[in-house]
Amino acid sequence: MHAVLVGVVLWSGLMLAPSAVAQQSKDSDSESAICAYEDGKQITAHYTPVATTHTDGPPTGRVLMPGGSAMTFFTETDLILGDSLIPTGGYTMYVIPAKKEWTLIVSRNTAPDAKYDEKQDLARGMMEIGQLSSPAEKLSLYFGHTGQRKCEINIDFGKTRGWVTFKEK
Repeated sequence: MHAVLVGVVLWSGLMLAPSAVAQQSKDSDSESAICAYEDGKQITAHYTPVATTHTDGPPTGRVLMPGGSAMTFFTETDLILGDSLIPTGGYTMYVIPAKKEWTLIVSRNTAPDAKYDEKQDLARGMMEIGQLSSPAEKLSLYFGHTGQRKCEINIDFGKTRGWVTFKEK
């Protein structure tokens, strides 16, 4: 009976793999967002869900480092962001909010506590932005599986949501 139950639990977990999942990580001060592609390979982002004190959106023109550290980004497959290739591996990730669009940056730097260095940029993607009907109480990041070989990252801050797509190569 136990073996059957384990098999059902494992099978149920596999059924969830293609969908996007947000979850609390082991560190209670951070959260994770995951998206799995059709082949089972995943991308994962870890971030600090800081309170959003601005009702409209994050401060513009400055690199957003929630909780004083970069978001981290891991990919099990080669990706395309904008016109750039992101090889399988681990990176840091930053956002620069502006009034009409945001910029998502994947950096070669792997130290979340390091200061942002533009020379370490690996890829940049222009994020579309829109207004939420009610403000997010904290920074929130999640993925949506938006098509074959596509995962869209969504970042909510205050009343603003930014999004851009990672394409599996």
